[in-house]
Amino acid sequence: MSERKIGVLVMSYGTPESLDGIEEYYTHIRRGNPPTPEQLADLSGRYEAIVGGFFPLRENTNRQVAGIQDKLDTFAPGRYMCYQGLKHARPYIEDGVANMAADGVREAVGIVLAPHYSIMSVGGYVERARKKAEELGIEMNFVESYHMHPKLLEALISRVKTGLGPFDASRPVKVLFSAHSLPVRIREINDPYEAQLLETSAAVAEGAGASDWSFTWQSAGRTREPWLGPDILETLKEVAGSGYTQVLSAPIGFVSDHLEVLYDLDIEAIEAARQLGIDFARIEMLNTDPLYMETLAETVISQDQWQQA
Repeated sequence: MSERKIGVLVMSYGTPESLDGIEEYYTHIRRGNPPTPEQLADLSGRYEAIVGGFFPLRENTNRQVAGIQDKLDTFAPGRYMCYQGLKHARPYIEDGVANMAADGVREAVGIVLAPHYSIMSVGGYVERARKKAEELGIEMNFVESYHMHPKLLEALISRVKTGLGPFDASRPVKVLFSAHSLPVRIREINDPYEAQLLETSAAVAEGAGASDWSFTWQSAGRTREPWLGPDILETLKEVAGSGYTQVLSAPIGFVSDHLEVLYDLDIEAIEAARQLGIDFARIEMLNTDPLYMETLAETVISQDQWQQA
């Protein structure tokens, strides 16, 4: 049993804990600017459509953090202690770091529940955590990406294979890999996000024997600047126009059941596909899949520079 505890800050986007918390959550996303009544009604309506008043989404993240802790305890009993830090909901990233400091943690590893790095996504989490850690005297290393970890790929390959199973083998199936869109300006700074997503997609497609695939984007923000596209709703039109009647959605940029999956895909995309005469299905999300939990735990341990100290 190790006496020296290494903190593990598990970061993710965050989600409200209840329907009553949506306005505070949306205001934080908008950098302190409250949403208009119309914007609030739209987001509330999306959550109500997927949860019907019951709010299980936060539990998904809680279970993932517990799953990482369990794997770390298996690999290195007593060495690691996980803390949660959310970008837009409590406990915020800074709260997670503060909780570490309060427990006497002086060395830590930070990891985001997103396999692919962008300075606008993972980079933002890291910057906030690093700033707070420096303020509180915690030495912290960070995992930037783990998009090609063999166990992550194995889990995704298994899901694509399973997802293809029910389709009519006599008709072609288009596999559409997707991730959260970001502003187009990331291309101007050679951000690795897009290349990493394509690398993961290609590896998963090859492993699953799915040669007929494309990459598309989803869930773009509603701002004046251009975002990466095409959006999956546009891609579905193109796919239908090419004669496809079967599509498997593989949102590899997401690791759990969240609004962008349960609403943007399971409601919006399914309805768009229905209108186009397409049979549409989605792969199961990773959530607490043991292979994904092992991916995270092994990646954390790889950043533990204090193992021989």
